[in-house]
Amino acid sequence: MKNLENKIALVTGASRGLGRGIAIELAARGAEVIVNYNGSESRAAEVVKEIAGAGGKAVKIQADVSDIGSVNHLFEEIVLCYGRLDILINNAGTSQAKDIFDIGNDDWMRIINNNLTSGFYCSKKAMEIFRKQNSGRIVFISSVVGLQGALYGHIHYAATKSGQLGMMRTLARTAAPYNITVNAIAPGIIETELLLEIHGEEGIKKIADTIPLGLGKVKDVGNAVAFLCSDESSYLTGITIDVNGGMYMH
Repeated sequence: MKNLENKIALVTGASRGLGRGIAIELAARGAEVIVNYNGSESRAAEVVKEIAGAGGKAVKIQADVSDIGSVNHLFEEIVLCYGRLDILINNAGTSQAKDIFDIGNDDWMRIINNNLTSGFYCSKKAMEIFRKQNSGRIVFISSVVGLQGALYGHIHYAATKSGQLGMMRTLARTAAPYNITVNAIAPGIIETELLLEIHGEEGIKKIADTIPLGLGKVKDVGNAVAFLCSDESSYLTGITIDVNGGMYMH
């Protein structure tokens, strides 16, 4: 279903994990995707190659979205190359297996900047473009821990994911007069490289046993994101779609 044809989409942190899957899904729906990455150009190139191999369009652009100068340069490149932007997916982020007793100030600021401040920087630049166009879509990739809190430490991660939801709802009100929608996805436990790095195989199994539908797939998240970017969701703003297999119900 090519319901995103002629759309230009920026996916931050798209070289692996959820970002990679989201980029691939948006391209499959017809969008031309900007694969943002920070550290791994080779992985970003693989994503672009996979999209092209499936008949889609994508380019890779390096930027540290936690740095305002880098974000400004990213959006300058986008405007120069395309003259517009239709979709922003605020996906970039990471976590760290520490609790409040072990987290230092540098740990705290790194996670806050990577996960939360990046969304502010990118949303601000995208909103400036979207307001001129009188159209646009922003989707934050939050987490189930933003709703229920983290289970095993990760207080800095949980704080950023809750913060994303507050930012999303506020932006939804600000953006509505300009025909811009702002929504969020709150994934549960999804099979990604980051999940394995953070929790390990035993930790993942322990968590998976508590989920009614088991572990989620990256495509499950990609499908929900694609819906929020499509015309079918034009009257939805300020909402969070829970993609968690029944892990958390509210």
